[in-house]
Amino acid sequence: MAAVLWAAATLTFLALQVIPGDPVAAAMAEANATEDMLARRRAALGLDLPLPMQYIRYLDNLLHGDLGVSWYGGEPVALLLRAYAPFTFNLALGGVLVATILGVNLGMFSVAGGESWRGQIVRSLTGLILSAPVMFTGTLLIWILAIWLPILPATGQGDLSRLVLPVLAVGLTSAGGIARALDASVSGTLGEPFIQTARAKGLKRWQVLWRHALRVGALPVVDMIVLQFGYLAGGAVITESVFARSGLGRLLVAAVLRRDLPVVQGVVLISALAYGLFNLLADLLHAWLDPRLRIAVE
Repeated sequence: MAAVLWAAATLTFLALQVIPGDPVAAAMAEANATEDMLARRRAALGLDLPLPMQYIRYLDNLLHGDLGVSWYGGEPVALLLRAYAPFTFNLALGGVLVATILGVNLGMFSVAGGESWRGQIVRSLTGLILSAPVMFTGTLLIWILAIWLPILPATGQGDLSRLVLPVLAVGLTSAGGIARALDASVSGTLGEPFIQTARAKGLKRWQVLWRHALRVGALPVVDMIVLQFGYLAGGAVITESVFARSGLGRLLVAAVLRRDLPVVQGVVLISALAYGLFNLLADLLHAWLDPRLRIAVE
């Protein structure tokens, strides 16, 4: 995880250095700053130092827990992340719950239907969900549930009702992949000896699928679900933009446009940290779901 965080910080630092333009001039564009004011600002931020010195200074600050301050607004980056992260976390949690419930049910109905017309209909629906980008899904949900049937607010920040449409948009987009992966994984277990034993005991087909095949077949899907939450927790850029919601995604977009390097690096680091932590969680869930992993360790 330490290596991943270092790589994320380094690549972000180097990528923003090669972007054309002056970050100080971009940050102070609305202030009509003179060239002398810009020079003093660069010196205060250490941007007049050679690039290797800027990099070493940045890593040293990170090791001491200092993410710096926003070049645009002057706020500490840590405070900005603390203010915006809960909104993205709520969106990520709701979206993953919707994706998991919908994806698991679609995947299992697809397996249960097999090659019949029922299975083909479910697979077609899954493919349709999978092919629709979140921008299209979000716009369609706004048109149906906020304009045509005005039962939910379309955009904005506020009470729980304003979270429903973004959560549905994120969940629907992710559910297709979960359903397809679960369909393939569970279908691959149906020929295993333990499935044949369960059938020989006289269990019904749905009991065999949900009690036995799902437990083993869900293992490859666990990574997808957990890492999807890590991705969304890092900042759902498109979703937050479509629904005009505050969060790490919109914070990142604004920081990139303003070339606000400390904020960009802060969001990238928290995203990398989220991925690392949720990858660890996925490994622990694998060991809990599959006794063979625990036996191998022992």
